[in-house]
Amino acid sequence: MTSISTAHGLLAIAGGSPVRAKVLRYGRQSIEEDDVQAVVETLRSDWLTTGPRVAEFEEAFASYVGAKYAVSFSSGTAALHGTVSVAGLLSGDEAITSPMTFAATANCVLYQNATPVFADVAPDTLNLDPAQAELKITRRTKAIIPVDYAGHPAEMEAFSALAAKHGLVIIEDACHALGAAYRGRKTGSIADMTVFSFHPVKHLTTGEGGMVTTQDAELAEKLRRFRNHGINSDARKRQLEGTWHYEMISLGFNYRLPDLACALGLSQLKKQNASLFRRRQIAARYTAALQEIPGVIVPQVRADVVPAWHLYPIRVDPLRFTVGRAEIFRALRGENIGVNVHYIPVHFHPYYRDRFGDRGGEFPMAESAYEQLISLPIFPGMTDEDIEDVVTAVSKVAEFFGR
Repeated sequence: MTSISTAHGLLAIAGGSPVRAKVLRYGRQSIEEDDVQAVVETLRSDWLTTGPRVAEFEEAFASYVGAKYAVSFSSGTAALHGTVSVAGLLSGDEAITSPMTFAATANCVLYQNATPVFADVAPDTLNLDPAQAELKITRRTKAIIPVDYAGHPAEMEAFSALAAKHGLVIIEDACHALGAAYRGRKTGSIADMTVFSFHPVKHLTTGEGGMVTTQDAELAEKLRRFRNHGINSDARKRQLEGTWHYEMISLGFNYRLPDLACALGLSQLKKQNASLFRRRQIAARYTAALQEIPGVIVPQVRADVVPAWHLYPIRVDPLRFTVGRAEIFRALRGENIGVNVHYIPVHFHPYYRDRFGDRGGEFPMAESAYEQLISLPIFPGMTDEDIEDVVTAVSKVAEFFGR
């Protein structure tokens, strides 16, 4: 490589000084003293699991998203598994979803011995394209699982219409989208079931954890049983009623979220609006600055949604740079910007290739986007200086590699 000097100095990968002295991670939890005290208080209580904090957290969460019911789970993956189980997916059934997601979205279908069927994504949002999804509907299709990629809500009105037309269940994977809104309605209040994740890089964390929201009382009850071994009551309820008797009436799993985690979740939920506000500030600053850089494509936002900005995924236009995404990624990491890539399309993973035989080319929009995507750091604890470091690093790297 010849000279790697730019107006911002020599690239770090060539021995220059990086923009930052320490790595800025792409995502990070925000834990404050009140969160710690909430957990400590629960540690000193009579209940560490399946106690009063579980119901309190579920009720508060349901109220926040505008749903009648919320059922907590030990992880977002466990929550996804619960939804496909109570939706009735079994061997021979199919569920349509996006390849542009984390593997758990499709894996949960396999847990039920059913078949995940992928459809391509829309070019602007990278969400599952309803028109492409409809082409994949067969007599075996039982559910559609749209994903709110990066926190931008999927086209729920179109998916609801497909569900009504074909008799399907809509399970919204909103693990990126807590606090987002679609046409004036909060994510979590629209689909038959909506899944959220509480992993540390998400909007709200319980360490690990997940939630399913629904407006349907029967689905909520089935979800509660599923996460509790298929048993029709829990230990706290039996203690309050002074009884020992319980019955297992279906096959379930131990997917319960403990009181300790729910105490943290309750504390975090109180700060959710402030967290969202900061994420939106960061996204607005990124968009204003980065859209001026040739070859950098900023995320698109449709007029009828309010995103939650779990991720800020830029795309690098291969026609405007002398190198590919991998080299740009490496250069940004060299500047101590902890970029990431979301996601390797699910059908590219070796397990899916071996099982289903996809070899590339099946979903051209998702596949071409994958070759261009880079997720920039975004989390509420970022300072204004952090934001400027990211903008400077992207400008520095884009200037050198630009055509």
